[in-house]
Amino acid sequence: MKLQVLISTMHRTDTSFSGAMNLPSDALIINQVDKPLDEITDTQNGKQVKMLSFCERGLSKSRNRALENADGDICVIADEDILFEDGCKEKILEAHQKYPGYDIIAFIAKRNAPGRQKRYYDKPTKMGYIRSMKILSCEISFKRKAIVENGIRFNESFGTGSGKYLMGEENIFLYSCLKKGLKILFLPITFCSVSEAQSSWFFGWNEKLFYDKGAISYEMSPLFSIPLILQFAVRKYPTYKNKMSFFAAVKAMMHGRRQHKNSLK
Repeated sequence: MKLQVLISTMHRTDTSFSGAMNLPSDALIINQVDKPLDEITDTQNGKQVKMLSFCERGLSKSRNRALENADGDICVIADEDILFEDGCKEKILEAHQKYPGYDIIAFIAKRNAPGRQKRYYDKPTKMGYIRSMKILSCEISFKRKAIVENGIRFNESFGTGSGKYLMGEENIFLYSCLKKGLKILFLPITFCSVSEAQSSWFFGWNEKLFYDKGAISYEMSPLFSIPLILQFAVRKYPTYKNKMSFFAAVKAMMHGRRQHKNSLK
């Protein structure tokens, strides 16, 4: 099996930045730019790195360009702030060989900044609709063929740079996978770490965040969007209670849900 890292970035003129990522395998970079740039194929630390540049914006657009142009059997989603651990290629490929019934396997991406840590399951765990909401894009590895043959893509109305909703693209992507019958597994294995640079979408627990969460909930499941909103409001209340009341958070999410529902008519 061939592993390939799919990297999203912007305003690059060469592939040199990927040398600091400790790439475990060949990589495909999708570079969003203002002016056309020819395709670049280079080598970083012995790995072949191809960079394709497009005059467009949006993280989900970038992910979809990667899906269209990738050729790996197993693909890993990454941004430029990822540092891969030594030996992670073997861990990823061995996991897919050991659990061939799963199309997507999620791992641990270390986050060390205060307030950014996550609690993970301590054993292999099948991920359903609720559990998959905790998975970050940088934790995902997947069988490319399963994604492509099922016509699964990232929703380009969601994610950084979409101009509409600033987040949620990976949650919607994983829900689409589950709806198509694909299976998701989490393994308590660390394979990379994430830089704690300024987030491109998280600016605090404000009304916009909850508004977007409401829209995301409806996009994931029109039927169960209200239960999704309520469980998020309850589960995250200790985190946002000093910024916004429970009822204000639910109101903002219901507004986002309603507006997104109406936009689809």
